[in-house]
Amino acid sequence: MSATTKPKRPPNPLMRNRNFLWLLGGGIISMLGDQFSLLAMPWLVLAVTNDTLAMGLVLGLISLPRAVFLLVGGALVDRYPARSVLLLTKYVNAVLLGGLGTGVLTGTLTIPVLCGVAFGIGLASAFSIPAGTTILPRVVPGDQLQAANGMMMGLRQATLLLGPLMAGGLIAVVGGSGKAAASGAPSDLAGLGAAFLVDCATFVISALTLYQVRMLTLPGDGPARKGESLGAVFRSIGDGILHFWRDPELRALCLYFSATTFFIGGPLQAVLPVFARDRLADGADGFGLMMGLHGVGTLVGMTVSGARPNFRLRTLGSTILLIDSLVALVFMPMGLAQHTWQAALLMAIAGCLAGFIQIGVFTWIQRRIPPAMLGRGMSLFMFIVMSLAPLSSALCGWLMRYIPPQVMFLGSGLALWGIVALGLTSKSLRAIAMPVRTPPAAAPAETPIENPAAV
Repeated sequence: MSATTKPKRPPNPLMRNRNFLWLLGGGIISMLGDQFSLLAMPWLVLAVTNDTLAMGLVLGLISLPRAVFLLVGGALVDRYPARSVLLLTKYVNAVLLGGLGTGVLTGTLTIPVLCGVAFGIGLASAFSIPAGTTILPRVVPGDQLQAANGMMMGLRQATLLLGPLMAGGLIAVVGGSGKAAASGAPSDLAGLGAAFLVDCATFVISALTLYQVRMLTLPGDGPARKGESLGAVFRSIGDGILHFWRDPELRALCLYFSATTFFIGGPLQAVLPVFARDRLADGADGFGLMMGLHGVGTLVGMTVSGARPNFRLRTLGSTILLIDSLVALVFMPMGLAQHTWQAALLMAIAGCLAGFIQIGVFTWIQRRIPPAMLGRGMSLFMFIVMSLAPLSSALCGWLMRYIPPQVMFLGSGLALWGIVALGLTSKSLRAIAMPVRTPPAAAPAETPIENPAAV
């Protein structure tokens, strides 16, 4: 070999892992398809009912069973193979979305059926989310887990960018302009039905790819785990709750995120699509552009946070309070936007702030919770955040009967500033700092938690 010849870089072992490639490909397809339904669902309710309260209730029917049954789903995943549980949820979602899309296209959809489909989707996600958190460590060796997690999370952010743009374009092209008719609802539902059928197809394809995945065996797997009594499973959940409550900093963080979810998560889900329909001229494709740029901002924030892990104030808690005060400042003028690009720019800034703080928060939780309780701890944190989202969405849908979206944005931003002010009085919250010890490896779910305050 010549002295000037550079040695060949060894191939990435992940790219040679057939099981990981099947899982990665199916995950990308499924996450991309999710964006079609997330965009189409609130638009469908508005098209059928032209009622913001109905929209909030349907969104609540998706979120509520997911939150209520999430801990139960995590307990059952510990008793049965996660791959089997996840496959079953994909089949259920494919049937539900296929029926929903067909009902929209044929004009046979009724409100009770729509509510039933929404509840079924939410219930299935209560089991798919904990199942997804346990699969990746059983697909790649432990020394490749961190790289695999980074690849999955990065590609998810790409789907958050591409998915809403593709969904908004599909709805606009297939369904016409997507603009409001004289009644305030889109006149053609063909694009919405096509969006649901696309998501149905992605669940079928991702199920076929997951079926090709062969799982590794980890310590603790086997009949002993499957034979554990339900009582023992629920007692272990109770132990995790007690651990959270007895830790002042964990308790303070959970209470803080609960408050920010209630006052910011609801407007993000319920107010934004109504604002896009009534205030902006681009309709569904404009709504997709706003959500897509929010995904771009989140990816940028994550990149900066990963490159500069020590770029924060004295403590992580103080940084959270600063970031959320900036989010409130960005959120309040949202209602004044008169053009789609203005609202999309604000969403991109908010997403950047969200992505920056998200990695630090998750890393702190993973390091703070003992490794033996990490799964229960992360599920509990997800449960606390998700349980308030449906209540907030339903409340916002009712309030918008009397209060315009512009005022809702302003009120939510002011409420977030009030929460930050209360957080400044909490010594436990301000004292949150990154531990020195190395965090345990953990696989993200297909639908990772986002900072609910940073919309």
